[in-house]
Amino acid sequence: MAKIQFKEMLKAWGDILGVNKLSLDIPDKEFLVLVGPSGCGKSTALRCLAGLEEISGGEIWIGDRMVNDVPPKDRDIAMVFQSYALYPHMTVYDNMAFGLKLRKVPKDEIDRRVQEAAKVLQITPLLDRKPKAMSGGQRQRVAMGRAIVRNPAVFLFDEPLSNLDAKLRVETRAQISKLHQRLGTTFVYVTHDQVEAMTMADRIAVMKSGVLQQCDSPSNLYNNPTNIFVAGFIGSPSMNFFSGSITGDVNEMYVDSGAMRLRLPKRHAEQIGAKNIGKKVVFGIRPEDINHPQYKSSGINEQQVDATVDVTELMGNEIIVYLQAGDQSFVARVDPRADMRPGDKIKMVFNVDRVHIFDQETEKSLAKIQI
Repeated sequence: MAKIQFKEMLKAWGDILGVNKLSLDIPDKEFLVLVGPSGCGKSTALRCLAGLEEISGGEIWIGDRMVNDVPPKDRDIAMVFQSYALYPHMTVYDNMAFGLKLRKVPKDEIDRRVQEAAKVLQITPLLDRKPKAMSGGQRQRVAMGRAIVRNPAVFLFDEPLSNLDAKLRVETRAQISKLHQRLGTTFVYVTHDQVEAMTMADRIAVMKSGVLQQCDSPSNLYNNPTNIFVAGFIGSPSMNFFSGSITGDVNEMYVDSGAMRLRLPKRHAEQIGAKNIGKKVVFGIRPEDINHPQYKSSGINEQQVDATVDVTELMGNEIIVYLQAGDQSFVARVDPRADMRPGDKIKMVFNVDRVHIFDQETEKSLAKIQI
């Protein structure tokens, strides 16, 4: 079993908090992605799990063993770094075999494991090459191969794709996902790229300033973010936010920003309740939930908002449109056939079933969306 537990884990350097009382359970065989902006504590948490950083408080468990004072080599983990960390004077074969040689693994067993890992990663033709004679993507696969041959209980990945170009990132993403399915091992993966997180993870843990904000499935994280930070971080382009207040009553409730007034669905109104009428809120809506009236989805609970087109960006399969309503700017993703030009006055369709409501003071969500 390779279940991982962080129990109130704290990492500080004097007065500077890197990770603040992180509590997180990662079941055996799960692919968990730690995500967040630079400096949020995700890599620090991973390095603490690996034993490369000494924790300042709390506990870390791997399986049924607390590993606070266990050296990295005895934690039964393997780590893949952003920089690959390959020995430049060694061949691919020797790089992959090096850790096993240090552990005095028999030579025939080393050869079996290296050949098997090379086959899985499709790098068998590269075994006699040195790192300088390979591309970034090939080097990353060698780094993964070096981790695989150890048969660890846990794989740790620290932003392994950030040095690759866009096409290679997509290919390597798929390769890592397949690797997880094939090995059936616990993966903990750190990235600042929310696209990587959404496409690879069983669950995503979002961090900000050393504090865990939300840990959930990609679908739940996207559809029901627990606060404004998570809502804005997940999704590209990011969610549109407007300041406003709750008006009306429980039978006819509105969110009003001045430039726009949207009637909330009954389900939203019931969750928000009469006690919050008059409350200052931030309401958000994702760009894909704002449509050109000609190409709106059928069956949505719609309301129209008067807007002016500022900028359009044709992306091939969609148009990203930057619009203005009164003094408020927002972004929409619309059908590529939509005829929209800068300066056009248009009524944009808002899918009010997909409006997110947050308390302006606490920044926490006030209503869940029906998935």
